[in-house]
Amino acid sequence: MGVVYRKEMIGYRYHLLTYLLIAGFVLFVGVYTMALNLSNGLPNFEYALNSSQMILLIFIPVLTMGILANERSQKTDQLLYGGVIGMEKIILGKFFAAFILLLMMLILTIPLPLSLFPLGEFDIGVIICEYIGAMLMGASAVALGLLLSALSKNQAGSFLGSAVVLMVVMLANQLTFTLNLPQWLAGFINSISLSFHFESFSKGLLDSRDIVYFVVTTALFLFLNTRVILFRKWS
Repeated sequence: MGVVYRKEMIGYRYHLLTYLLIAGFVLFVGVYTMALNLSNGLPNFEYALNSSQMILLIFIPVLTMGILANERSQKTDQLLYGGVIGMEKIILGKFFAAFILLLMMLILTIPLPLSLFPLGEFDIGVIICEYIGAMLMGASAVALGLLLSALSKNQAGSFLGSAVVLMVVMLANQLTFTLNLPQWLAGFINSISLSFHFESFSKGLLDSRDIVYFVVTTALFLFLNTRVILFRKWS
């Protein structure tokens, strides 16, 4: 796993797109903070971090689109998967490389809530919960993006597929507000929505059900990833 992780991190390190992604994410959260918090004198940074969910719809597909799709398009997948490294270790190495990069993006936004201290009361508990929630939701989204990268033949297909699927699983719960759905259907839609399970974190609550949801979905997507690769390997 370590070999694959280092390989991916080196690739990120020497890729211009990596720095554009990091700068773009921090810039977006920073501009939102300036526009909403500093201009209106509000100390509530949770609004800015909560809005970052939408930008992740673009950033995570870009982050994961080439991780496995490139191996397939460049015909290096059989060489990689036929080596001595176990399939699970390959998938985990690639997942942690993308996830650590996402964590770096989140960490770089930490100075922004600190800049709001002079504006008044500052609920540090809510901010910490939101960062934990963003980390868990990001892990699930990265694992899903990785799975869709494995299912795609090229980067373009991976990006479009990830963007569409992430939009569905993130914004699905909005249907329960706009449509008069049966209770069982609304409950099902909410259960698959990433944003719905993020709501408790945005309120400063660490709900074990939402934590379990993100951990289980991350593990499930990674497991499905290995099955897809193994099926392609032996087919």
